Amino acid sequence: MRECSRLSRRAVLGLTAAALPLSTATDATAATTVVGGERLARTGVQVLGAFGLPKKLTARAWLVADCASGEVLASFEAHRRLAPASTLKMLFADTVLKKFDRARRYKVTDADLADVPAGSSLVGIKPGITYTVEQLWQGVFLRSGNDAVHVLSHMNGGIAKTVAEMQARAEDLQALDTHVVSPDGFDHKGQLSSAYDLTLFARHGLKDADFRGYCGTRTADFPAGGKKTFQIQNTDRLLTGAWGLKTYDGLIGVKNGYTSHAGNTFTGAATRGGRTLLVTVMHPESGGNAVYEETAALLDWGFTHGRSARPVGTLVTPLSEGGASASTVSGRQAVRAAAGAPGVVTGGGSTGPVAVAAGAGALALLGAGAWVLRRRRTRTAAPEADGPEPTAGERR
Repeated sequence: MRECSRLSRRAVLGLTAAALPLSTATDATAATTVVGGERLARTGVQVLGAFGLPKKLTARAWLVADCASGEVLASFEAHRRLAPASTLKMLFADTVLKKFDRARRYKVTDADLADVPAGSSLVGIKPGITYTVEQLWQGVFLRSGNDAVHVLSHMNGGIAKTVAEMQARAEDLQALDTHVVSPDGFDHKGQLSSAYDLTLFARHGLKDADFRGYCGTRTADFPAGGKKTFQIQNTDRLLTGAWGLKTYDGLIGVKNGYTSHAGNTFTGAATRGGRTLLVTVMHPESGGNAVYEETAALLDWGFTHGRSARPVGTLVTPLSEGGASASTVSGRQAVRAAAGAPGVVTGGGSTGPVAVAAGAGALALLGAGAWVLRRRRTRTAAPEADGPEPTAGERR
């Protein structure tokens, strides 16, 4: 009981900051610009004017957005930087897709496949076989083939050049949580993205007819050498209904991913009644179908209760298309900049940090904080119950 009732030094400092005059908090907030809007940097679920969000969401980050307007209808840790796995292939496609005519033919060499990481997902490309660009992209989208990614990267001038171009494209899209290390999304130290950024990639990619066509393709015949082919199936289980899942009504794509480090990630898009929604889910607690089930539940919410939601943010426009420049900060940084108020919102609750006016109330709060600190110094206290320091992969 003592641990639950005590205020930590960090909590007292937060209360003290919250007691600052409104103008002080406003100035601090104004100095912090968050891509997509300040609410998206806050911790906790963000939703306004709607109810009924799924109760069994275990993902470490998720986001629901309207594809046409770019309005973010609800989110949880939208800018949290996490390993993206093969959902990063959406950025790869958005960067490289228009460089080669889909009918172009290319004969694969040993060098094209030499740097494919061991343990990669593969579509089954073989040196000496000639493939069309269309077939290579089918390998990328349907089978999440790292071999197809590497062949296309070498056609593009090499892995390093492609990574640099992907990073530049991410910056143009204002996906500033994203750090690209490899074009395939495979586990590499420092390779990170966020639910917000992955949704940006999907939204921009879906504007392209080829991107949209590939990500929505269920099966295709793939060259096996000579005149032989074998069938490949899309690994998106909401699209194909594999592994005990039903197909999601209206699903149009876009990309799933899995690695041992990232766990499961998925960005899905579906259209119903003329409205297209985007949902990104990252790192649910359990594997298997959980990432698809949570995506489907959020899509269901968006098509029903989400119709009454007021936006908590927006998917920004790329700089090259006239978007206004912004810089991103972590949720914790934004909260601290806004005078220590967390502003976690559920079910259409309060719309922003609570500003405590200067005066007797503020002085009383400051006095209470000082009293708690003095009291703690006069006794032998247990360590603060603030929880463990986050690991490197969890830092925002």
